[in-house]
Amino acid sequence: MRVALAQINTTVGDIWGNAERVSSALERALEGGAEIVAFPELALTGYPPEDLLLRPGFVRDNLAALEEVASRVPEGVVAAVGFVDLESDLYNACAVVSGGRVLHRYHKRYLPNYGVFDENRYFREGKGAPVLRLDGTLAGISVCEDIWYPGGPAREQALAGASVLLNISASPYHRRKGALRERMLAVRASDYGCYVLFCNLVGGQDELVFDGHSLVFDPEGRLLARARQFEEDMLFVDLYPEEALVQRLHESRPRKEELEDEPEVVEVPGFRERREPAQSREPRVETLLPEEGEVLEALVLGLRDYFRKNGFSRAVLGLSGGIDSSLTAAIAARALGPENVTGVLMPSRYTSEASNADARAVAKNLGIDVRVIPIGPAFDAYRQMLEEVFRGLPEDVTEENIQARIRGNIVMALSNKFGWIALSTGNKSEMSVGYSTLYGDMAGGFSVLKDVPKTLVYRVARHLNRSEGREVIPESVLTKEPSAELRPGQRDVDSLPPYEVLDPILEAYIEDDKGVGEIVAMGFEEEDVRRVVRMVDRAEYKRRQAPVGIKVTTRAFGRDRRMPITNRYSEGRPGIR
Repeated sequence: MRVALAQINTTVGDIWGNAERVSSALERALEGGAEIVAFPELALTGYPPEDLLLRPGFVRDNLAALEEVASRVPEGVVAAVGFVDLESDLYNACAVVSGGRVLHRYHKRYLPNYGVFDENRYFREGKGAPVLRLDGTLAGISVCEDIWYPGGPAREQALAGASVLLNISASPYHRRKGALRERMLAVRASDYGCYVLFCNLVGGQDELVFDGHSLVFDPEGRLLARARQFEEDMLFVDLYPEEALVQRLHESRPRKEELEDEPEVVEVPGFRERREPAQSREPRVETLLPEEGEVLEALVLGLRDYFRKNGFSRAVLGLSGGIDSSLTAAIAARALGPENVTGVLMPSRYTSEASNADARAVAKNLGIDVRVIPIGPAFDAYRQMLEEVFRGLPEDVTEENIQARIRGNIVMALSNKFGWIALSTGNKSEMSVGYSTLYGDMAGGFSVLKDVPKTLVYRVARHLNRSEGREVIPESVLTKEPSAELRPGQRDVDSLPPYEVLDPILEAYIEDDKGVGEIVAMGFEEEDVRRVVRMVDRAEYKRRQAPVGIKVTTRAFGRDRRMPITNRYSEGRPGIR
């Protein structure tokens, strides 16, 4: 039997647009000879729909769209479509559609409620593990999290005789997650002696990016097919269910297990397995991107979809000649087209000629528009205006922040006047420790590098240059010492530990929830660890006011990591280290 995994990019709330996208992909799948076509989790509503689910009209429209899609599925073909079901309560569901009607509505059993997920807020847990009878083959169906748990619906379906396990999913990206998914699915396939098919969503939704990367594994856990990452794709694969039967006959372990309840069998009328392999297709296995390539494509897709799905067209950002603004500009140019990006140079008395030259070189290499607006006159006006109030006080971080806020004002003025969306350029390392200025460099409508640690920023920038085969970001930008250039001779290391020390401490504290003692045991100086932890804790109020940004690490700020602003906890008892 031929299966098509329709890895499509849906938009939350665009129910009828999503239905058309499903119908168009269905047509392409049928033209390719597919007999089973799978679509991602909640394909009709988009994922995650969040509090739209509390609107009865939204749920009704999604059910009407399902009927419309079902009418386009001919007899002899099975489509698995993600939608929201209403049956005295809400369910995250998969419709089994054939012959113009919905044959079965599978309700997701395992509802994730950790990290970025809030499914228990909206849905009731489903029950049962039905299998579809497709001529001589039994197939199990499940939704996303259901297959991550050993012993869940997939196990029950396999013990009931299913040789094919189909999982529709909306699994968001973070770096290294793709490899984790592949290992997990390979284990499920080999443990249950079944084909495992995983159809994942692709696209950006606010801070989340879905990477596609749909997969097929054979009954021995070997990779059969892999779809592209970070773009829409249609993955065809021919399955031979008898191979799963042979694999199962050689494996005695499942015979020791018993099912508590016999699963429901859903008959699919008119389905016929192909008996002749004359026109079989070679399965396609796309090459995986390196980690830096994955992060780059996630950032590009996340920014592009944020603009496209919200009706924005042009971006503006401050260009300082530093690594963060350079990489942000490069990502924006790739995502939106260089003709839709404006970089603003805003030099001050402390800006070096080298930084101005680097900023101009980046703009030239990218082919983006450049505006130059010096901030000296505005800074002088601020100093004069505050002279009486500040009399007798030395200059400090106040004057540095005034410069950052002048720049933020200029970028936002251009945003207001021309309808451009302002991109902030700070990275995760800076956001973590509060090395950023509220209403200054944090100002903007979208933060591209918000979840990218500084050391990873450099790695992604170098990968970008390699992938382009040219020096998009000049070597001088990549090698100079980081500085905000807000006072004479300023360097980041005057305020922070070196990024090679800072980033691993931040990862351990923020992503892994390790305590001070555990981080010190990793080989870091206790003074550095305690200092970094204090800075992270103090900066929570700043991060709450930061623009939305793309999640690429295992634990991003915002909807992923949720810490109270008012918080007196510190590790250990007072006075005890």
